[in-house]
Amino acid sequence: MSDLKELFREKAELVAAKVTSIKSMDEAYAYAANYVAEKNPCELLIPSSPDAPQPEFAKEKIMAAPELSDEQYAALAKECEAKGVKLIKDGMRNYMAGIDAGFTFADAGLIETGSIVQQSNGEELRLATMVSEAHIAVLPASKIYEDSIAAEQLLLELMSGVAYTAFITGPSRTADIERTLAIGAHGPLELHILLLED
Repeated sequence: MSDLKELFREKAELVAAKVTSIKSMDEAYAYAANYVAEKNPCELLIPSSPDAPQPEFAKEKIMAAPELSDEQYAALAKECEAKGVKLIKDGMRNYMAGIDAGFTFADAGLIETGSIVQQSNGEELRLATMVSEAHIAVLPASKIYEDSIAAEQLLLELMSGVAYTAFITGPSRTADIERTLAIGAHGPLELHILLLED
């Protein structure tokens, strides 16, 4: 298992993901709350001039954590409250361009591409992974696969019926404007993967 973890870490870091090993969910909650508390304000909300009006939520550090169980949400909320971070579970459309981080669980990790796989059927989950400045995803080590062939059975389950399954590889990037690489143009500026021992 440790070989798979190290191979996944290596491949994910090659595509600019930040990978951290954790031993418990408490560590994951603390990591996420600390990250948001210590990061700079959302860059999209920095006023263009001193007189430019700012939305009320621009004064807060905000983390979105949809689709957590009540117990998980309460544990993360406790960490966030201690750090002065506002935690939201839904209503993300009211905070567009103002979510510092989205906190989610990955369904799988693929060594071949350094990607995480996430079934994102709910709009709130999709928004948390796409409009946040950073995406923090917990990946249980037992869900790391060598490639999509090895993960075939899981992928078939995730994509059965009406499903939105995302393969997320590093932070969002594009080079379609004058072939200049832009990070965060279509999604988060950073992807943090927390490898959970399980």
